[in-house]
Amino acid sequence: MTYKEFKEKLKENNLTIKKFSELAKISYGTCNNWSKSERSVSSWVQSWLEIYEENQKLKKEVDRHITFKQEFYEMMNGQTITVR
Repeated sequence: MTYKEFKEKLKENNLTIKKFSELAKISYGTCNNWSKSERSVSSWVQSWLEIYEENQKLKKEVDRHITFKQEFYEMMNGQTITVR
């Protein structure tokens, strides 16, 4: 993965370099150094970003199901509840 591809993938996932470095527990300086050298971004980053992206999709799906379940219970019982 090139630095340009890395930056594009971050943008697709609404991440900044700072946020990525915090989540991945890597120094911000290391991430910035990838832009200054001709070498590729560390090999683990691509798979990390793929897993992050999949996790975000799953979170949205879970939230959708929770909302549906809550609306269903409210409809059936005529009351507002909180579903966890």
